[in-house]
Amino acid sequence: MDARADFQDRALAVPRLGVGVLYNPALPEYLRARPETYDYVEVIPEMFWTDRGPGARPRFVELEGWIAMLDWIAAHCPIVGHNIGLSLGSADGFDDEYPEHIAEWNERYRLAWHSDHLAFVRITTADGHDHNAGLAVPVPYDYEVLDMIVERIEAVQRAVPVPFLLENSVAFIDVPDQDLGEPEFLNAVAARTGCGLLLDVHNVYVNARNHGFDAFDFVGALDLEHVGEIHIAGGSELAGMYTDSHAGPCPEPVWELLEWVVPRAPNLGGITFEFHDSYYPLLREEGIAEQLGRARSVWERGRVSA
Repeated sequence: MDARADFQDRALAVPRLGVGVLYNPALPEYLRARPETYDYVEVIPEMFWTDRGPGARPRFVELEGWIAMLDWIAAHCPIVGHNIGLSLGSADGFDDEYPEHIAEWNERYRLAWHSDHLAFVRITTADGHDHNAGLAVPVPYDYEVLDMIVERIEAVQRAVPVPFLLENSVAFIDVPDQDLGEPEFLNAVAARTGCGLLLDVHNVYVNARNHGFDAFDFVGALDLEHVGEIHIAGGSELAGMYTDSHAGPCPEPVWELLEWVVPRAPNLGGITFEFHDSYYPLLREEGIAEQLGRARSVWERGRVSA
């Protein structure tokens, strides 16, 4: 079997976990008190270490208190990795040390799968220093960028022997004269690398609302066999734009998209609810449980239909 076929088999072998929640600092007590409401916990590894930069030894310095909580989670349920630092779309080069460290984490925590965004966060300035953009900046959907993303995903897949998923992005501006639309670009990456897709239906809703397209048309244009995970979240208005702020409960259009997608995604491994810890006073324990319970109902109905 060639390497690409192996990656394809790996992507379609995403385990069927169920319903999960993205970890944030407001969740420790909830996770201990309400284990019946979730099947797995998704973590952003970058929250658990300080990155001292390429070439530093040691480079990744772990935060002891956070690691203690992660060890507790790992002892009680599966862990899914959701990176924000691979910066697959950075034009000035790829950080090969990053997937090597993710591979070490996988050895310790046996990730069910891991993911990152179709975007970049690292920017190199004229003085040669790296800076973090502070958000995931989408890439232009051009053939040259497609070749670059494919090469980098293949490097990640060689380093980390669990399924890798690529998440669709939020875009607050329209980039003119692109070679492909976003669904075509995502389909092409998945076809060429065998990676899976992390379909963030709230991101789709954000873009559809801000740019005036039909969210169901977007999702329907994707090859849903590649979808291994779905994110759901809430958002908020800011300066005339609707933003992916993870602001509490999911809006109804997101639930409608989720209901439509789940039975059409035969290799779906899980539905993950995201919220920012600053919105815990709005949600509280019962609100989180309600969102996860509603997601579980969609999951169970969708699995029967599929």
